[in-house]
This record gives sequence, C-alpha cells and structure tokens, in this order.
Amino acid sequence: MMKKILSIFAAASLLAVLVLPAVSLAQSGLPEQIPTGCVIDNSTVRGLDACKDQFDSSSGLCPTTNTNCGACCLLNTIYTVTNWVFYILMLVAVLMIVYGGFIYISAAGDPAKAAKGKTVLTLSIIGLAIALLAKLIPSLVRFILGV
Repeated sequence: MMKKILSIFAAASLLAVLVLPAVSLAQSGLPEQIPTGCVIDNSTVRGLDACKDQFDSSSGLCPTTNTNCGACCLLNTIYTVTNWVFYILMLVAVLMIVYGGFIYISAAGDPAKAAKGKTVLTLSIIGLAIALLAKLIPSLVRFILGV
C-alpha cells in the first residue's frame, strides 16, 4: 500500500516538474525585443553594490558588455534555484513530519512502528536542515566571489 502511494506521489511530482514550468511560462507570441544580456529579477541581486550600476533598473537587463554582469547573472540564477529548492524541501519536510508523527502516534504499542515513526521524524528534521542550507548557499557564493 505504501509503495503504491509513494509511486503515485513520485509520478505526480515528476509530472508537475515537467509540465508546470511550460504552463507557467507560456506566452502569446514572441517578445518584442529579445534580450541581449541577462535579466536580473532577484531583488537581493538588484540591491548588491556590485550589481546596482551594472544593469538598467527599469528593465533589469544586464548587457553582456558590462564587466560584472556575469557574476550578477550567476548570483541571480543561484538565488532562483536555491529559492525553489528551499520551498520544495520545506514542503516535503513538513509533509514527512506529519506522516512520521502519524506513524508514531498510531503505533499502538508496536515498537517497530514507533521506531519507524521516529526514523521518519529524524530524517525529516535532517531534510529541514538541508533546506535551510539551500538558503545559505547564495550568501556563501557571494562571499567567495567577493560580490
């Protein structure tokens, strides 16, 4: 029963990862102007001193002719990816904590079920720690790059 639920959850997750970006980024027609540089859309990157003067603040476009745009675009991408990883891991960790708590509470004196519930809870807390590390990575990269 559990394997069937996990396989359905895995299939739904894979489908969501493959389909939702295409649906959410769907546009009617081609853009009027194709960007010739990187579009900085993260507010943290926009606020960095090293990136403020590198792009047009109204459009967010950082032309490839600027010297520091590569680092700003890299930081923008890292912030975007780590934000998505953080949100997904937080959701999964909360769901697993609820699941582990349910297993532990419904053990009804069965030591094997109680141990399984404790294991799920422990691994969920480790997942939360990994999600918090995903938020730390951009700051670490910014420190290493000196941006």
